[in-house]
This record gives sequence, structure tokens and C-alpha cells, in this order.
Amino acid sequence: MQALETAAIAAAAVAAGGINAVVGSGTLITFPTLLAFGWPPVLANVSNTIGLVPGVLGAAYGYRRELRGQRPRLLRLGGAALIGGLAGALLLLTLPGGTFKAAVPVLILLACALVLLQPRLTGWLQQRSGYGSKDGGVPVWAGVLGTAVYGGYFGAAQGFLLMALFGTFLPDDPRRLNAAKTVLAALVNGVAAAVFIAVTDVDWAAVGVIALGSTIGGLLGARVSRRLPPHVLRGVIVAVGVTACVAVAI
Repeated sequence: MQALETAAIAAAAVAAGGINAVVGSGTLITFPTLLAFGWPPVLANVSNTIGLVPGVLGAAYGYRRELRGQRPRLLRLGGAALIGGLAGALLLLTLPGGTFKAAVPVLILLACALVLLQPRLTGWLQQRSGYGSKDGGVPVWAGVLGTAVYGGYFGAAQGFLLMALFGTFLPDDPRRLNAAKTVLAALVNGVAAAVFIAVTDVDWAAVGVIALGSTIGGLLGARVSRRLPPHVLRGVIVAVGVTACVAVAI
């Protein structure tokens, strides 16, 4: 990589790590950055997924206070996250490469829509569904499984999907739910990364830059998550998402 590419990817990774810690969807920052510098879509997705794992782990560490007392919940839902992440990664590797390239714009636009509509969607569902059991029962387990499949395949906005699910069914403080979301996202990205490392090509230079930047961003994002206006982050993510759609189409 040239110096300009390295600097741009590093900056995107710091932003992605911070956004993943606060609201999710950091993939919509780093993925289009790689595309803009000429990485093929599947290679960009694989390298990006692996590189973001340390950042999500750093964010989870930053939320260690909010994670206290959540071990039973995370153990139960963690199984769904691992199974779904593995299935999504295998889908990415087994489906034709053209399928991913065709699906990426749709997935990104869906993620942008979720980013914009998530607050209203969550409120609407809460009014109609109410709160469930402490761990959400079968609906939450199945929802985590489906979200993890999506996360293993692409990953953008899986954090929003999880928070909408948790906000609907789990009667808990949003900060604790955000911490749990971060751990589950780390499991999904981690198992997908393990599959990618084992069986497909990886751009390790890009991985290293993204890993370092996202770790810094994840730690910082966990600290400032209570002070950043979510609507500002949503606007940035949507703008980058539209840019990604254009980049893929070209």
C-alpha cells in the first residue's frame, strides 16, 4: 500500500472502531474505503472483517463495567452468534463472487435504511410487543442467529439489528444492552475471521492497518459513547453507505 492509502485506511479504521463501539455499522466506513482504492469486493470484505475484530474486542473491554452480571445471557446468546457467524462466512465463500458483488449495494442500502429507521422501528415494536423474559427466550435467540448469519456474510448494521432486537425484548439499561451487543458482534466477526483465515486469500497489510486503527477507535468509542449524538453518526454512515453503493456499481 502507498502512504496515502495507508493513512486513509487507518483513519477509516479509527472511525469504524469508534462507530462500532457506539452504534455499530463501522463496516460502512472501512469497506467502501478499501473499494475506493481498488480492492475487489470479496477480498475487501474478508480483510475488513478480520481487521475489525481487535477493535470490537477493544470496545467490549471498554464496556467491562456494563457487562457485569451478563454472563448467563451472553453464554446463551453466544452460541447463536457463533453458529450464525459460521454459516454467514461459509455462504460468502461458497456463493459465486458475482453474487456478493450484486448483493452488496442491496445490503448497504438496507443497512442505511435500518440506521435511519432504527429509533422509530424499535419504539414501534416496543409498543406492540412489550418486554419479554430476562434473556428474551426463543425469539431473541432466533433473532441473534439470523443477525449473525447476516453479520458473517457482510456485517454492516448488525449492531443496529441486535439493538433493535434487544430493545424490543430485553428489559435492561440500553448501555448494558449495547455492551452485550458488542460482545456478540465480536463473536460473529471472530468466527467469520477464523474461517476466512483458514480457507481464503487475505490482504494482511490491510488487516494490520485496520486492526490497529479499529482497536484505538474501539477503546475511544466505548469511553465517549454516552456523549456522541447518534443522529450525527447516522448521517455519516448513510453518506458513506451511498458512496459505497456507487463504488461497487462502478
